[in-house]
Amino acid sequence: MKLNKKLAIALISSSAILAGYTQAAAPTQPKLSVQLWSVKDAVSADFEGTLKQLKAYGFQGVEFAGNFGKYSDDPKGLKAFLKSTGLEIAAAHVPFDKLSAENFDKTVAFYKAIGCTYLIIPMDKRAFTPEGAKEVAADLEALEKKLAPHGMHTGYHNHKPEMLGEAGKTPWDVIGAGTSQSVVLQQDVGWTEVAGKNPVDFVKAYPGRTIVTHYKASAPEEGNKEDPIIGKDTTDWKALIAANRTVGGTLWLTVEQEVYPAGLTPMQSVEASLKGLQKEIAELDKKK
Repeated sequence: MKLNKKLAIALISSSAILAGYTQAAAPTQPKLSVQLWSVKDAVSADFEGTLKQLKAYGFQGVEFAGNFGKYSDDPKGLKAFLKSTGLEIAAAHVPFDKLSAENFDKTVAFYKAIGCTYLIIPMDKRAFTPEGAKEVAADLEALEKKLAPHGMHTGYHNHKPEMLGEAGKTPWDVIGAGTSQSVVLQQDVGWTEVAGKNPVDFVKAYPGRTIVTHYKASAPEEGNKEDPIIGKDTTDWKALIAANRTVGGTLWLTVEQEVYPAGLTPMQSVEASLKGLQKEIAELDKKK
């Protein structure tokens, strides 16, 4: 049977899309990390002791936020220290200016030396509007091409404004549509919920792109009374974990704490959120 040429092209295209989706949706078993901004004062006071304690809590990795203790100019030393603790590097928050033409080589050399693959832009106010998000998407795409020869990737981390607007037309959607599959969409689920959206929807909308996801129970928004400890809040964590595992291509679930319960230090708070997340995972797996 001979196929109409247009029909044949359509079938090939459909197959390619399905193949891409299948690849993007390959199941993962994400590891658990912590964004070091959550405990920035402890990191500043005692970098090595803090990271050792985070490992003792049960975190498997860390996401850097610009503080490297005494290792700021010693990437080999930092890599050796991390190896001694057993901690891996999930990602790092690196602003655009650190990856400008004049800073690119030095920045990339440092992160490459410590074995960090994902350099995530933590915020850009241009991305707070759909029009500005187009500029950010273009910059991310250009940066991704520069990082590719180094085996590294860029990505973007949202706050509330990127998630506002009609479904499919938010600034986040503009960034997602305006960048290639290899650009990481690091969703901060706490801010997504403050914007009144379901984080699971954004995982499913961009399969294979939430490589590192920020798990945050409460964002520091005025009037937000959500309990800031994972598992004590109202987020459907099990549905989100399942989406990250089956659709997101997620390698790291990263605890981030910006709100701390009365009576708990930031370190105690991230430990409590880790335990809550571990419980959610255990309960999800028990249902299988």
